[in-house]
Amino acid sequence: MACIFCQIAQKQIPTNLVFEDEQIVAFSDLHPVAPAHLLIVPKKHIDSLADLLEKDKALMGEMIWRAKVLAEEKGIAKTGYKLIFNCGQDGGQVISHIHLHLLGGEKIKCIV
Repeated sequence: MACIFCQIAQKQIPTNLVFEDEQIVAFSDLHPVAPAHLLIVPKKHIDSLADLLEKDKALMGEMIWRAKVLAEEKGIAKTGYKLIFNCGQDGGQVISHIHLHLLGGEKIKCIV
């Protein structure tokens, strides 16, 4: 079975992209847990954080930078937002393709 995030990045599954460049796509989460809930997804398939290689460092930096810019565009940067990477099943990762959650628009519960 093909990866749903790869299919979205390749535009095989229609999605309202809020951002796209050569490396990354960003779109609203289908099951939001906050008023603003975006997913920032690399076009390159990487299963999880545990599978990152040293050559992926710049891509991870781009994902975090894009989250910051999107938070500003969504108007949630001044009040605050949360960035979350889930890693593996025990870490809450549901889809085996690395992705960054951008959550904001309300006070987000802190779990640590």
